[in-house]
Amino acid sequence: MGLRGVYLEHHPQLAHSLPASCPFPPGSSVRALFPCSAFSHNMNALEAALPSLMDNSSLAYSEQCGQETPLENMLFACFYLLDFILAFVGNSLALWLFIWDQKSGTPANVFLMHLAVADLSCVLVLPTRLVYHFSGNHWPFGEIPCRLTGFLFYLNMYASIYFLTCISADRFLAIVHPVKSLKLRRPLYAHLACAFLWVVVAVAMAPLLVSPQTVQTNHTVVCLQLYREKASHHALASLAVAFTFPFITTVTCYLLIIRSLRQGPRIEKHLKNKAVRMIAMVLAIFLICFVPYHVHRSVYVLHYRGGGTSCSAQRALALGNRITSCLTSLNGALDPVMYFFVAEKFRHALCNLLCSKRLTGPPPSFEGKTNESSLSARSEL
Repeated sequence: MGLRGVYLEHHPQLAHSLPASCPFPPGSSVRALFPCSAFSHNMNALEAALPSLMDNSSLAYSEQCGQETPLENMLFACFYLLDFILAFVGNSLALWLFIWDQKSGTPANVFLMHLAVADLSCVLVLPTRLVYHFSGNHWPFGEIPCRLTGFLFYLNMYASIYFLTCISADRFLAIVHPVKSLKLRRPLYAHLACAFLWVVVAVAMAPLLVSPQTVQTNHTVVCLQLYREKASHHALASLAVAFTFPFITTVTCYLLIIRSLRQGPRIEKHLKNKAVRMIAMVLAIFLICFVPYHVHRSVYVLHYRGGGTSCSAQRALALGNRITSCLTSLNGALDPVMYFFVAEKFRHALCNLLCSKRLTGPPPSFEGKTNESSLSARSEL
């Protein structure tokens, strides 16, 4: 059919203005003034521009199909408001406590502190989504804030995933290889690993800062970085690198930890229980916050690459994007819960801060350097 036929199929009202061949009869004076070669050149230029016109048309059609109802917008806005309050308070308190407790000198503390930084940075962009839904799917902030919002959201989401993976690797070394890993598990190395991850993820997300991310459709400005995903080979490749690898690594580490705990009856029962709680909490965060989003992202990319997506299918995919993005942002509120139930020093410091009657005895992290023995390495959280 060609570009001309495809475009006329979407815009039949322009059929009279896009003739299929040279419109001037042979030998006419008009044809002498306007040769068909010039006409063909102009038509080629027009056809070269048609893909962008069709992209905008399909984008407007997609956005119209994916529009939320007023009730859905209200529910999403209320969710982000509640999530922002809980995550901001929880991670601000966690970051303050981890900085205050830096003298404990544990790699786990370093990873948890960077995780709190990532969560807090991601939480700070949630108000833009809240305003987006309160405004009826309209982005009022402009191009640059749209780019920054997408960059910060994905930067901190994937940084959180990798920091959770680092925590699982640290627990694996501390429990399965407590003596051999003493030289490797140092706070300096943990800081260097976190700095490396920040740089790698920031470089990977940098294209979001340089490419246009806003499109105006039907008098509404759409920020493409909020919910739309690119349907390309690169999207599937980034999915495999950014999520599948750390997720498999995390699951593998915890399976090896469970096997080591079952084969090590001499380990105290409360240490086993604490390790099991840690495993359960981290895997629950992955399964609730990150797995649904990335599974749906794969479905989204594969579906749109196939073409011929109906309006009802686009509606379902768009709603799935919104819901799984909500679950992803919930990570910022769940991580402080993990700190409370898993990290004894965090729970002890929090109770000292909030309870009227201070707890007696030093917090667990002050009983000595955690890398001095295999037992303390197992129980340092």
